[in-house]
Amino acid sequence: MKSSPTRRVLLAGAGIVALALPLAACSGGGGSDDGKVEITYLTQNAEANVAAAKALIEAFEDENPDISVKLETQPAGTEGDNLMKTKLATGEMEDVFHYNSGSLFQALNPDQNLVRLDDQDWTGDLIDTMTAVVSTDNGVYGAPWGATQAGAVVYNKKIYADLGLEIPTTWDEFAANNEAIKAAGITPVIQTYGDTWTSQLFVLGDFGNVLAADPDWAEEYTAGNRKYVDEPALEGFANQQAGFEAGWWNEDFGSALFDDGARMIATGEGAHYPILTGIVSTIAQNNPDELEDVGVFPLPAQDAADTKLTVWLPNAIYIPKTTEGDKLDAAKKFVAFTQTEAGCDVQNTAMVPSGPYANACTLPDDVPGLLKDMQVYFDEGNTNPALEFLSPIKGPNLENITVQVGSGISSAEEGAALYDEDVVKQAQQLGLEGW
Repeated sequence: MKSSPTRRVLLAGAGIVALALPLAACSGGGGSDDGKVEITYLTQNAEANVAAAKALIEAFEDENPDISVKLETQPAGTEGDNLMKTKLATGEMEDVFHYNSGSLFQALNPDQNLVRLDDQDWTGDLIDTMTAVVSTDNGVYGAPWGATQAGAVVYNKKIYADLGLEIPTTWDEFAANNEAIKAAGITPVIQTYGDTWTSQLFVLGDFGNVLAADPDWAEEYTAGNRKYVDEPALEGFANQQAGFEAGWWNEDFGSALFDDGARMIATGEGAHYPILTGIVSTIAQNNPDELEDVGVFPLPAQDAADTKLTVWLPNAIYIPKTTEGDKLDAAKKFVAFTQTEAGCDVQNTAMVPSGPYANACTLPDDVPGLLKDMQVYFDEGNTNPALEFLSPIKGPNLENITVQVGSGISSAEEGAALYDEDVVKQAQQLGLEGW
């Protein structure tokens, strides 16, 4: 497998945690008294994860009566990350496990600890951005489980139709649309800083454009050679400052919450909301009658050629090298099943899709139009992964800094400089070279 800039970026995270070789291998047998092969499957203990895992196991066992799958759970977050590394280091990992893709996957030292799966037929169905975040230069290690989501501009289609507006592909076009919307007495851009995390989308959702303009940006950023105070990364902060200064925000932007933003975009109280497309489930629950009134497009770049949909890729399912013999054969069957039509059916029924899939799975015909809008960018190849899938570095104070920029407290340059300082501290804590 040839080395690509994306894969080289991902490999930068692999050295963060050097895990020891497993100390003890699991039994190669795995047979039970009734002749079945028994394997274990580990997922996070969130209710939605557990429900989806149970549905997956039931469907798999129906098609594979000679294999029994036992579900195990553990916490997510930092605690879960540490447990994963410990289990792999001590040879105590379950036979199959569900975990992050991207930089956190690389921190597991996959070449040393995981089973390569690139000989499996389903790997050819992965989109390129998904392959990159579950691979090293040596091979593919994970199968996607769940759908993608994007950080983008959710917009009200009725407002666009009423005002005769076109989907913008450049920032200047987006600004012109906002001025027309403002002149019509409608809030052009919804901001909800009462939930501070929502303030980050002008920066995080712009990363697909940054990568289009500078394909080496993530790799160089991880090495300490790219900064947010410089273009093209500064643009996300600059756009947020421009929006505030132009008076595009809703009057209560400082206290409004995510649920308020979802309501406003659905009902047409505002025209645009830069947010994650997972918002579709909130609108479906709270404003079902308006669900088809919302669509999505990427945060526009300065140059239309650089405008890409920034995508958060799904987690994946992996097999540790301690799984051997009959258990390994059963584990590979289990992983492959997740990529079949039956496995896709489980994902469409037991999970709520927040975007297109990263494999051969297809969205149901009755999904909201917002997800169909996203599919176009996938089909055209106009997507790039979010930075967190290409680099382990994300400063913890970004949401507070973007609140400052979006509230006129700090300029774009000041905010970017603050974030660069924030990033240095985290990179040093991770022990990365060049920092």
